[in-house]
Amino acid sequence: MSYKDVREWIQKVDEMGELKVIEGADWNLEIGALAVLASKHKEGSPALLFDRIKDYPPGYRILVGFFETLRRSALTSNLPTNISRDGFIQSWRERLATRPSIPPVTVSSGPILENVYEGDEIDLLKFPVPFWHRRDGGRYIGTGHIVITRDPEEGWVNTGCYRVMVHDRNTMGMSISPGKHGRMHRTKYFEMGKPCPVVACFGIDPLLHMIASRPEPYGQSELDSAGGIKGEPVEVIMGEYTGLPIPAHAEIAVEAEILPDQGKEEGPFSEWTGYYASGEKLEPLIKVRRLYHRNDPIITASPEYRPTGRAEQCYELIRAAYIRDQVEKAGVPDVKAVASYFRRFLTVLAIRQRYPGHARQAALIASQCQGGAYLGRYVVVVDDDIDAYDIHDVLWAMCTRADPVQAVEIIRRCWSGPLDPVIPKQSKGFSSRMIIDACRPFEWMKDFPPAAEITAEEKQALFAKWKKELFS
Repeated sequence: MSYKDVREWIQKVDEMGELKVIEGADWNLEIGALAVLASKHKEGSPALLFDRIKDYPPGYRILVGFFETLRRSALTSNLPTNISRDGFIQSWRERLATRPSIPPVTVSSGPILENVYEGDEIDLLKFPVPFWHRRDGGRYIGTGHIVITRDPEEGWVNTGCYRVMVHDRNTMGMSISPGKHGRMHRTKYFEMGKPCPVVACFGIDPLLHMIASRPEPYGQSELDSAGGIKGEPVEVIMGEYTGLPIPAHAEIAVEAEILPDQGKEEGPFSEWTGYYASGEKLEPLIKVRRLYHRNDPIITASPEYRPTGRAEQCYELIRAAYIRDQVEKAGVPDVKAVASYFRRFLTVLAIRQRYPGHARQAALIASQCQGGAYLGRYVVVVDDDIDAYDIHDVLWAMCTRADPVQAVEIIRRCWSGPLDPVIPKQSKGFSSRMIIDACRPFEWMKDFPPAAEITAEEKQALFAKWKKELFS
């Protein structure tokens, strides 16, 4: 079920029965609320395509809800749509092991060139940019998008996802957390006294947004990774103003400059933490030099609200795959499962204990590896008889196998960021980690009281026998 662009993605999702078209909603607060109530946080919820938006012509649309089901996540990442959760994670782990990579191919034309504007013709507010939530500081066009920059010294291209606020017709603000690759590129340009060239695409193939949101290694181009996952190169047009690649099948794109000597207040914005933790702050002004869009353009959006407690959302599944890959590459044996909850605040590892200190080793590495280091909070390690993807099972292990004085460690001054709601403004950038060893104590593991259990084989047989009566 491969697809070329977001329009074909929408068609495929509609054929799967997972699309809902909403007509007549208001860009001012209503779309944001509907995105939460009708799609976010509900298992099996559809993708929502808003059309005939108040004050805007038909065809100027907004898409939300890329990854709320495993089937849509599989479609997006070129996997069978009937894949299981474990199969999804294993497929991503195999990709991380082999790192499939196909560089983008430059083409001379593409749908993004259907409308091109410069100078006074540029108007970002010609699109139905939502005012998502009532405490937001303005209208945010960049939530389910990509931002493209190039390292001015090393030449590699980064594709990240950093929120973008519309100030007026041709200026924007962007918040990039310290440590992110786009922030590093911007800093290098500013240190040279130059503006930072940037391309931002606000309607894109959901795979590009998925990859831009992941912790790719420093120097690795996400466009190459996306091509490797698709099995064919991403088609790009080279921007005449910035020299940066622009996906040829994007819906809306801008070439712009981030100015080193001009700034404007950006924010606040409801982030994935569920809070307005980063507040309003002065950010470098972004001047749009060229605007591109397709006919009847679609804004792809991923407005944040409160993170779910489900470990089976796409973001959590892929993050779990990254952490497991990095923990095992660091030499930790017998990792049986890794789960991520609340986007990145809680990580759970299930291991089969092999030696004293095994659980601590796994937890420490998981807390500081690339996939887990940024803005983590808790790492819990459990035995392999605990289902890491069942939060009730995990809490049971914590309550019955972890004596706090022996089980808990605190690591201080770890990598955080401006979005962390519990860190005061003057201390942003640092936070602590709590490691909880919820495994049976290794030194008397064999004498630990046996647990009541139903074997996997028994569960499978009972589900098959009583599915209609009890489990449907």
